[in-house]
Amino acid sequence: MELYRLRAAADLMQVSYPTIKQWIYQGKIRSVKTPGGHHRIPQSEVVRLSGKERIASKHHKPSGLDAISGRNKLLGTVSAVQYEGLLAQVHIDLGGQTITSIITRDACRELGLKKGARAFALIKATEVMVIRG
Repeated sequence: MELYRLRAAADLMQVSYPTIKQWIYQGKIRSVKTPGGHHRIPQSEVVRLSGKERIASKHHKPSGLDAISGRNKLLGTVSAVQYEGLLAQVHIDLGGQTITSIITRDACRELGLKKGARAFALIKATEVMVIRG
């Protein structure tokens, strides 16, 4: 089992160091304490929270979500979906905060977005795109 220092885990999950610390204290992420009392994050937790099936090495070319130039990829859980006409309003819970995106009804159905599904919000400028996680 590979263990990551908090800063390394935060970099891999593209969140801040303070966010990792808060997640540990809130029980949202599992950590292992070293004999010296330092927290380490298991690779399985990084994979679970980042949606990355494989942690990239320095020589690995990015693929999938890692190949997208936008760095504001937020993994959350769909808390609600409301349909109206050709559109769907998708609410994604990001650890206590909600982000809302309007996408087409067809895209929502094709992604299988429904309450409880994991999904990424990809934020670029003033637009939010939703990617099934």
